[in-house]
Amino acid sequence: MRLVLSLAALLALSGCGSSDIWGWYVVNPMTASGWTNIKFLVNGMGATILLSVIAASISIVLGLLVALPGLSERRGIRAINRFYVEIVRAIPLLPMLFWVFYGLPIVFKSMGLSIQIDPFWGAIITLALSDSAFTAEIYRAGIQSIAKGQAEAAKTVGLNYFQTMRYVVLPQAIRRILPPLANQFIYIVKMSAFASVIGMQELTRRANELVVTEYRPLEIYSLLIVEYLVLVLIISAGVRWLERKMGSDERG
Repeated sequence: MRLVLSLAALLALSGCGSSDIWGWYVVNPMTASGWTNIKFLVNGMGATILLSVIAASISIVLGLLVALPGLSERRGIRAINRFYVEIVRAIPLLPMLFWVFYGLPIVFKSMGLSIQIDPFWGAIITLALSDSAFTAEIYRAGIQSIAKGQAEAAKTVGLNYFQTMRYVVLPQAIRRILPPLANQFIYIVKMSAFASVIGMQELTRRANELVVTEYRPLEIYSLLIVEYLVLVLIISAGVRWLERKMGSDERG
């Protein structure tokens, strides 16, 4: 918060000498209107964070469920994984968002169900589905990186497949896939900006609304970029700390 305000104040001061060209006053915390605009923008951060956390959580669980068939020795079961991953990865996020928000209620209606999807859950469903295909591949690569001998040893002591995955394979794989999973979370945070096109009141939507009223796109979108930058830097710092705690950054 302080970083955002400091950068906004710096930008405001840098434009004081050429007010005919620059309009940093719209995000100047030293003025009443500027402070109001900043609070309006920053208040959208909570929705962005909540949206991203829920979508990432669903994606992590769904990605694991999709990854497991891809590890099967049976070609038919592996085909389930490949079909899902290839189809979902091929669909751009924005068309998928429109299909979920506008099209899925029509599908429900054809089934005799009256279910409407609000912008918040429409964005969550879309982000979770889109990201789950990439998360599934991360899981599959991480699990396959664990030596097969460990799974075989687990069988010799009486562990079944699910017990082997839970107690032997996954705890080791998680340490290896944590960095790419963190990258996917950052991807979700950035892609959450697309939720603005269906009316979700997150960071980008609020910036767009402010641009319409203030007619200062450069200054307002500059502050928007700073907000996303702060979010990503905080996430990155948290992931680095978690990697050290879990030993994911060990060398050699």
